[in-house]
Amino acid sequence: MLDLQNKNILVTGAAGFIGSHLVDSLLEKGAKVTGVDNFLTGNIDNLTQAKRSANFTFIQADAIEPPQVFLPADYHPDIVFHLASPASPPLYQKNPVETYLVNTMGTHQLLSWLLEHSDTESTSRFVFTSTSEVYGDPLEHPQKETYWGNVNPNGPRSCYDESKRMGETICGVFHRDFGLDVRIARIFNTYGPRMSESDGRIIPNLVSQAKAGEPFTIYGDGSQTRAYCYVADLVDGLLRLVTVEEASGKTVNLGNPEEMTILETAKQVHATFASTNQPFATVLKPLPVDDPVRRCPDISLAKSLLGWQPTTPFAQGLEMLFDDYHRTI
Repeated sequence: MLDLQNKNILVTGAAGFIGSHLVDSLLEKGAKVTGVDNFLTGNIDNLTQAKRSANFTFIQADAIEPPQVFLPADYHPDIVFHLASPASPPLYQKNPVETYLVNTMGTHQLLSWLLEHSDTESTSRFVFTSTSEVYGDPLEHPQKETYWGNVNPNGPRSCYDESKRMGETICGVFHRDFGLDVRIARIFNTYGPRMSESDGRIIPNLVSQAKAGEPFTIYGDGSQTRAYCYVADLVDGLLRLVTVEEASGKTVNLGNPEEMTILETAKQVHATFASTNQPFATVLKPLPVDDPVRRCPDISLAKSLLGWQPTTPFAQGLEMLFDDYHRTI
């Protein structure tokens, strides 16, 4: 496995929820990290811990631009993690052009820039953070990496779904045709500290309503399913993906295979965050267009290739999220 000590690592989307946790973990392992973010959805407060490190450099820039526009001319990373993209449905639907450009043109620009250096310097490793959304509303369950998906190419979620699929296409071209070391992580539902309560995804929505003493908003009848991975487990998976030699050219699901219904999720959030005298109550609303009915990863490849699987039970992860909230208020 690759040792990250003193490696130069570029992280786009560094001020985001997952990006900031990844930055902290890389710094703990002795890497020299350059973080890039334009704050479209990221938060500078997420980098408070990172900015205390002499090994961290932050550049406010848009990852849609060619890297040579915002990076020093002599900078060449050993590793690139490309996380720059809105990830919640309300936010990527609010910013559709920025979303599809950063996942497609941003990916192309980064890989083209790395290719320019590959003849004269050691080849960089590139990790593209794709998503379980590439499976759409899946007809296969649980979803394996070999499944091609069931995606609406022109629906309200397609600016994200399809641009991630195109980002994977670009990665495949640069790996197969140009010989770059590219790895793809298909990330499933992730939760944990630093996830904004206005994010719009299920866990922050439910947590926000529990703390406010409001009924839980349930879209559909609550029988649709998700599988939730704690952010520290997910970051560990990303680090294994980039350090395992045999992962070059591979696409790997990273998520928790423990499937739960939305209603079960709400009850667990209520048990953790609601006040003791707050009854459990729900308000049902129509299911959003193209919202997947079932979503759960098959992580057989992550287990065999990376030696990885999540270790944080959902109830424990919610308790850690609860503790973190009370440390920061």
